[in-house]
Amino acid sequence: MAGSVQILGTGQLLELSRRLRAAGGPRLRQNLARRVRRAAEPLQRDLQQAIRTVQLPGPGRTVRGGPSPTARPLRATLAGAVRISVRQSSSPGARVWVDKSRLPADLRNMPWVIEQGRVRHPVFGNRRRWATQWARPTGWWSTTVRNGTPRMRAEIERVLGDVRRDLE
Repeated sequence: MAGSVQILGTGQLLELSRRLRAAGGPRLRQNLARRVRRAAEPLQRDLQQAIRTVQLPGPGRTVRGGPSPTARPLRATLAGAVRISVRQSSSPGARVWVDKSRLPADLRNMPWVIEQGRVRHPVFGNRRRWATQWARPTGWWSTTVRNGTPRMRAEIERVLGDVRRDLE
């Protein structure tokens, strides 16, 4: 699984970036960055919704256990780590990614583990007893990115056309 989806470095974006620098209009650059960010926001929302709706059913318990040792909600924590960044430098574009620094240390790999579908973990922190849970549906990241990228690309192309018309 790719760690992020990026639309950058295309010839149109590079050419437009050079023209924006030559025009020297900070308002134009800010407007472009804002509109590119808005084009990426639906994909970010879709990814956050996808991770929130992944089911992780347990194997079932024969004996009732106690409360969870952690108070943090797993899916909401992972959804909060999906970020957007917009660049206007030499490789301009938008990037939607999972920011591992926004995740607790013990959950840094969890988005990719859930993507693969098999989550193996100790039962209530007991390292002598392990459980396996199967994520349904698998591919929360890859499927959502595959479905959302064409819409994001089309919106960025529309934004580029508008800015190009403003420069002419």
